Amino acid sequence: MAQAQIKSVAERNVLLVVDDRPENLVAMEALLEEGDWLVRCVDSGEAALQKMLDEEVSLVLLDVQMPNMDGFEVARLMRGNPRTRYTPIIFVSAIAQTQDAVLRGYTSGAVDFILKPFDPQVLRHKIHSLLAHERNRRDLVHLTQQLDSARAFNASVLENAAEGILVVGEDGLINFANPAIAQMLHCSVTDLEGTPLLSRLELEDNGCDWKLSDFYRFWKRGEVYRLHDANLRTFEGGLLPVALSSSPLPRLQRSMVVLALDMSVVRQLHAQLESQAITDALTGLLNRRGFHQAVESSLARIGRSGKRIAVLYLDLDGFKRINDSLGHDAGDQVLRRVGEQLKSCMRPYDVLARMGGDEFTALLDSLDHPEDAARVAEKLIELVSVRYRVDGIDVTLGASIGIACYPECGQTVEGLLRAADMAMYEAKRAGRQQYRFFSPEMNGRARSRLMLEESLRNAIEQDDFLLVYQPQVHLDSGRLRGFEALLRWRHRVAGMVAPNVFIPLLEETRLINRVGDWIFRQGARQCREWRERFGDELVLSLNVSPVQFGMPQLADDLRRVLEANELNPMQLEVEVTESALMQDLDNTREQLRQLRTLGVRVAIDDFGTGYSSLAYLRHFELDTLKIDRLFVANMLGSPRDAAVVSTIIDLGRNLGLEVIAEGVETLEQRQWLIEHGCSIMQGFLVAPGLPVADAETFPMQVDWTRLPLAKPSS
Repeated sequence: MAQAQIKSVAERNVLLVVDDRPENLVAMEALLEEGDWLVRCVDSGEAALQKMLDEEVSLVLLDVQMPNMDGFEVARLMRGNPRTRYTPIIFVSAIAQTQDAVLRGYTSGAVDFILKPFDPQVLRHKIHSLLAHERNRRDLVHLTQQLDSARAFNASVLENAAEGILVVGEDGLINFANPAIAQMLHCSVTDLEGTPLLSRLELEDNGCDWKLSDFYRFWKRGEVYRLHDANLRTFEGGLLPVALSSSPLPRLQRSMVVLALDMSVVRQLHAQLESQAITDALTGLLNRRGFHQAVESSLARIGRSGKRIAVLYLDLDGFKRINDSLGHDAGDQVLRRVGEQLKSCMRPYDVLARMGGDEFTALLDSLDHPEDAARVAEKLIELVSVRYRVDGIDVTLGASIGIACYPECGQTVEGLLRAADMAMYEAKRAGRQQYRFFSPEMNGRARSRLMLEESLRNAIEQDDFLLVYQPQVHLDSGRLRGFEALLRWRHRVAGMVAPNVFIPLLEETRLINRVGDWIFRQGARQCREWRERFGDELVLSLNVSPVQFGMPQLADDLRRVLEANELNPMQLEVEVTESALMQDLDNTREQLRQLRTLGVRVAIDDFGTGYSSLAYLRHFELDTLKIDRLFVANMLGSPRDAAVVSTIIDLGRNLGLEVIAEGVETLEQRQWLIEHGCSIMQGFLVAPGLPVADAETFPMQVDWTRLPLAKPSS
């Protein structure tokens, strides 16, 4: 009961009466003693201020005229203190009612001004009313504090939540983003606010209208939408795997809240588990299951590209002897070393696997020729067939390899593996440490190709290549323009090899870069030696393969040979095929710009046989068009070929380019070309490719009445 009384007293309002006259204090205390409040009386302004510091006062009845400190000063000081700034003040005064006094009272902070004598009932009514207002004000302050506290708490929760939180309006724009989602996407909160939600999503319907998206449809129905396997695009361009949950907010807010849970760790864990399921624990290579998946994926892709793949099945020769004599631990050590050696031979995008025991498989992807797999097989056999030292004992291994190519040997994973396995056993029966194709025809082609490639490498090392020089002359006057340097290969056993046999192989094996550099140096040196014989205006044309033309150092290589031989850049003409120019237009423009800056001439070889567009041709910096020999050979008997040749001549004239007709063999062809405005020719009518000694004696001007000057030859 005592506690209830204390609580009741504590909750009652306190009225503070301030008056310097004791009789007034007694009268006011008697007047106010019956009420739901406590009355405190003080006789000065100083005592009033002290009382308000000691106790919570709900309302002050303040006399105006007091010694030392009047009521106006007390009110001013109360309003300056945060604790009493809003405490209601009623001035009670016996001074004459003047407008200045009342205005000063209200200016000092009073809420009412009562003159003595006054009606007690009116005073009590005003006190009740002001206490009610004060109680409402304090309740409002308390509620505001609670709201601020709740807002601070909610803000803290949003600020520190680990999950990403977005509020998205019905228009699909992000209205709010918490720091977690900004951190996940590597941006700031302001970068996200006001942007479309769909712009950050990597989904199949990412490009659809917002109102057609599942987010909007579920929100419209007032339902929760969950997306467990989604990706958000980060501001750095990467993809973040997330699980999304979208829930509608109350309808008046016309928004939804989207929660994003970072699934990177979970996805990585799944990837690790999947990796373990497809990985051989001993060697770290793929296992049988992983290899099956890799081949299936490659087959699905290769069917659309038109490329080929090959499956190699490798079995170690002599491994059983190691296991039997040295134990399985030694055998495992050898298998790990073999796995490392095999990996060092493979391209980054090829696939290597251990099928079990001492059997390995390899998937060679994107082959231009099935026979290319033979080169890899030879390298693998060479790597494996070495001496190993295990526990202080030297052991020797070998390898037998079977090769199956898609689509000739099978079109499924099982079919290719079965064919490669059969070919591997055929290699073992043939004497081990060799490879076999499943198809006998491929065996023959592969051996021939490898022999030719090896011969090419030897020809480069032994300097078996040579240049011949075919004259280019002006059709009307017969004046010598220059020579085209043509590459020839004199095989030490087989004799002269046709260019259409070895040049494609040079390009496929990238050996053309080494040979091309030799052609530049040899041709420039010869042009320098002919300076006294032919003068400084002789033009030497050098063929550049598509592989060479794609190299960024082409202009630098030419600059070095020009400087080394002190040649005028205009004496060298670079011939590039039409198809090479169109492989990469940006690279073509840059290469042509560099060649133009260097000062060498540029010609399009075999013009009309490629696929260039005239819209691009007019933007290329060129000097010469060369009409392909096939058009020239048929133009007298084929109106279509004649029209093509005539069009190329007109095109060159309109673009300010020289036009050279290749493969001219008869006077009738020469006459037709002259009549149609072609200026330059080369071909057997004048001379084939000439050895250096014959080229040196070629006349500066052809006498057309004494043709042919030379017989056609290779």
